[in-house]
Amino acid sequence: MVVTSDLPTEIDSMNEFVQIGNFQVPQSELVPLLKRYQLLPDMLRELTIDRAITEVECSADEQMSALKQFYDRYQLTDEARLEQWLKLHGLERPHLTEIAIRNFKIDKFKHQTWGNKVSSYFFKRKAQLDRAIYSLIRTSDIGIAQEIYFRSIEGEQTFEEIARQYSQGAESKTGGLIGPVELSTPHPAIAQLIMTQPIGQVCHPVQLEQWYVIIRPEQIIPAQLDEPMRQRLIDELFQAWLQEQI
Repeated sequence: MVVTSDLPTEIDSMNEFVQIGNFQVPQSELVPLLKRYQLLPDMLRELTIDRAITEVECSADEQMSALKQFYDRYQLTDEARLEQWLKLHGLERPHLTEIAIRNFKIDKFKHQTWGNKVSSYFFKRKAQLDRAIYSLIRTSDIGIAQEIYFRSIEGEQTFEEIARQYSQGAESKTGGLIGPVELSTPHPAIAQLIMTQPIGQVCHPVQLEQWYVIIRPEQIIPAQLDEPMRQRLIDELFQAWLQEQI
């Protein structure tokens, strides 16, 4: 496990305490303190990761690449920034190299383990990953909801005008327009309406908790298995695996 802190940390093996800044913590109290501060799950998580990446190889070229990625990520563009970052986290240069290589190994482990499973996982998740643009009006009054519905389908007012006038949520400021959002984001009942209702057709008022909502799907944007999506899904699979381990 790699622990970063803005305080210098030293371990005195003779006196069996850990010096953290101006504090001396007996080693026997470390685990109770981790429990008290609810940090033990984080430590277990990192130890689990370390065990998993033990056999992951990292060549000299990959180590150089790992360091470059680390420098770019934290914008360590000059010596002054580098020294400031090391001081802030209570680290020495060898620690930086260790952290950079560890991060690289974790990423390599993810791709080696789940890279060939992404396609099937994507198609399993696609219904939630597709994005939608839709218009929504909500009101707590069923009578108003019915009146809004008939006004919209008869063309007395545009959906946008009605939303600005009657909708009781933040969507009133956008004329009822919401999105694009992934279909996993709205209430499941709203997502179901968006997926089943013809594009551009206003649905009957539906009660959701204290609201009566009227939905009009505007556009469905299918998810694509591009590189950012691949990375996201690999991260999801890794997190699910990690949760099972701990």
